[in-house]
Amino acid sequence: MDLVDPLAGLDSFPWDSVSHAYGSADDVPVLLRALTDPDDEAAEDALSELYGSVLHQGTVYTATAAAVPFLARIAAAGHRAGDVLALLGGMAESGDESGMEPGTVRAAVVAQLPLLIPMLDDDSAGVRKAAAWALSHTRAAGEVRDALRARWEPESDPGVRAEVLSGIARLDPEAGAALAAGALTPEQPGVVRLAAVFAHVDAGAAWTGPLHQAMLSVLPAEAVRSEFDEERGEPLASVVEALLDRDQDDAREAAFALIDAAARDGRAEVRAEGLWAAEQACQRSRSAPARLLPALRAAAVDEKTLLGMASLLGSLGPAAAPLADLLVPHAGRNAAEGDDPADRALAALVHVAPEQALPLLTAAFGRRPRAFGAAVGRGIRTDGPVFPYADGLLAAVRARLAHPEDLKGNEPWQLTHLLACWHAAAAPALPELCAALPHHPHQAARAIAAIAPACPAEVRAQVVDPLRTAAEAGSLAAAQAVHTLTGDHTPLLHRLRQELGGGAHEVAAAARIAGELGPRAAELAPALREALSASGSDTTPVLDADAAIAEALWRITGDAAEAVAVLDSVLTRAADNAWARWTVVRAARAARSLGPAARPLAPRLEAALDDPVRAPAAAAALAAASGPGSPARDALAEAALRSAELGADPDGACEALEALGRDALTPGQVRRATVLADGDRRVVLSGVVDEFIRRDEALRARIGAFLTT
Repeated sequence: MDLVDPLAGLDSFPWDSVSHAYGSADDVPVLLRALTDPDDEAAEDALSELYGSVLHQGTVYTATAAAVPFLARIAAAGHRAGDVLALLGGMAESGDESGMEPGTVRAAVVAQLPLLIPMLDDDSAGVRKAAAWALSHTRAAGEVRDALRARWEPESDPGVRAEVLSGIARLDPEAGAALAAGALTPEQPGVVRLAAVFAHVDAGAAWTGPLHQAMLSVLPAEAVRSEFDEERGEPLASVVEALLDRDQDDAREAAFALIDAAARDGRAEVRAEGLWAAEQACQRSRSAPARLLPALRAAAVDEKTLLGMASLLGSLGPAAAPLADLLVPHAGRNAAEGDDPADRALAALVHVAPEQALPLLTAAFGRRPRAFGAAVGRGIRTDGPVFPYADGLLAAVRARLAHPEDLKGNEPWQLTHLLACWHAAAAPALPELCAALPHHPHQAARAIAAIAPACPAEVRAQVVDPLRTAAEAGSLAAAQAVHTLTGDHTPLLHRLRQELGGGAHEVAAAARIAGELGPRAAELAPALREALSASGSDTTPVLDADAAIAEALWRITGDAAEAVAVLDSVLTRAADNAWARWTVVRAARAARSLGPAARPLAPRLEAALDDPVRAPAAAAALAAASGPGSPARDALAEAALRSAELGADPDGACEALEALGRDALTPGQVRRATVLADGDRRVVLSGVVDEFIRRDEALRARIGAFLTT
């Protein structure tokens, strides 16, 4: 190949016949030419645009494969070689290919190995390092592994040696671990020792004392990790996660021992890395919190470290109660002033020891927004009680609610939601809630509806007229509250009819409420039918609205055929829409409400069993609709169990298993469900990070209850 002119043939290639993330690739020649420009700014801009177009967020395209030969020649000719090699490595690494056969782009990079492998001997350490990383992602194990192995001995630059070792381990884990065994000694540079640790971990090798010492010796590890290893995250946490993922007692103890040592280190930077690793461990391992509490106490040597672990302690909830004494002094200081560190400590204490947090939050009410948000947030969970009631806190909430026109941001929801969670105990605040209706009708009406039903009749009577006024002014929540307190559904039907003429979100919400009314909402049936999408749109809001309408019509009219037809349309339109996975879940839940009448939907529902997200709802619907030819109940249980094990929809999986009953499970499935309940590995690993642990503990209890029923 002509390295004198790396752009030979550039203009003769039909670039308009291939595409990238933004369509036609006819702009690629200009970008490739700019990479050879001596103007650094122009070359930087071109490189950035290529990352955005031919390697867009990790996706590669037909234009990517076409650009590879030119990029390889550009790098080999010495034009921004390190940067271009990194781009080629990212292309080879990608498994997300658009518009071509899998492996096309990687094969294009492999075809350039004769040009790329010699760059392992480049005079520039940066180029050698980028070459080692890029070549290892070609997966051309034999040729590239041998070239990297040949580079290992003569290489003197620590960063390059680390990347060479990592590359060998990536291509051949056993060979990488064998080579790494001699690179754990103190005389090796830290970056090489860290690469050797990762090589052992990636190969699944047994964790040993030398590995433990080597990992601790590179702390703080943030300073020595490879610039190409960003996907691992923080090094200590990555090693801990890998060990915990083995789900073996000795590997767990090894992970906890690393965290314990880091947490007790005299250097703040090391303690910080240890605390981050502890947080990741607690999110993965159910035994981690109890095992690591002594280490966390030992780490709390100063306020900065304590505040650094406040979020972790808060996420542990009552499991961290033995450390509440560390939080109290910080949470309770400067009650008369705004104090962000105190606010963070108090927010953690709210979750860890709410009874101890209560007087502190009351004393500093209005000056601890983070802590008050944590207290209110407890009210929307199902795995524990709401924040404790206290006269003083109620008085503070009432005083703030007395000026509804001044409430800002989340305050209207937070104040009213906390009152709603206290139910009848919050009855003294009903006058303030009624006064707030004109300003915040949705939030105030919902709180009144939660508080007033348990109050004496004369108290209930006092709130009805303000609610009727708010309903007449257009508040759906107020109309619902009127119905809740009086049984009068006339204002509610009027508001629902108005909402059904709105957008898809409003239609879906109105349909769900109408369905709850059942036959009493018969007069809304024509409006519900009118609200069905006529265009066959497959946008998620429209599909969700149609599914909600189908269930509402069924509950109102009892006409299963009509509901089945609508749900069949929804499931058909959503089947191939990757963005509509949860829409299928909602449609399946609607189908479940039909019971045996949903049998015509069985083919659509069975198709959803292959998707772990959709499977639990589909399994529950199929169980409800079971009849001749239905899937075996243990097959439905299998789909639900697999979803839970993958963490796709654990709550839905529990619901499906409960619908099927324990007797539907085979002995092997019972054992797997027992592991979900009693095993060390957490099931919930997605959603709001601060809720992982609490949701997993709730799920654990739910599965345990299912197994003992």
